[in-house]
Amino acid sequence: MISYTVYKLVHYLGIFATVALLGAALGRGAANASADGTPSGGGSSVGARDPWRRRFNVLHGIGLFVILLGGFGMLARLGITQGLGLPGWIWAKLAIWTVFVGLIVVARRTASAAARALIVLPLLAALAGYIAFTKPF
Repeated sequence: MISYTVYKLVHYLGIFATVALLGAALGRGAANASADGTPSGGGSSVGARDPWRRRFNVLHGIGLFVILLGGFGMLARLGITQGLGLPGWIWAKLAIWTVFVGLIVVARRTASAAARALIVLPLLAALAGYIAFTKPF
């Protein structure tokens, strides 16, 4: 049986990897996109010519899976998983991480959207951490 501590480490590994990956993808998108969303050399979309796009998408999915695996493993060790009757703070964290799912799409948009997402990314991560530590609802 896997301990609570191991699940917590897996959860943190997923969080750190996903935030770092999103930062890299958004930074690359902000650097490679012009104001109108086209690559600096012209073309139809940023992601169409970016060889890292597929890698970012795959690693993003793996990171989010690892976050869920660790998070729900911790909940199981605490005995909190009883169907849809989860506490509000868990639903809030799931909503925040759902936004993280969409941030990889923003990396392929305009440079200004990617730059704004780079500001939102650490704020959302901090909010998720705050909710996890304080469990306000």
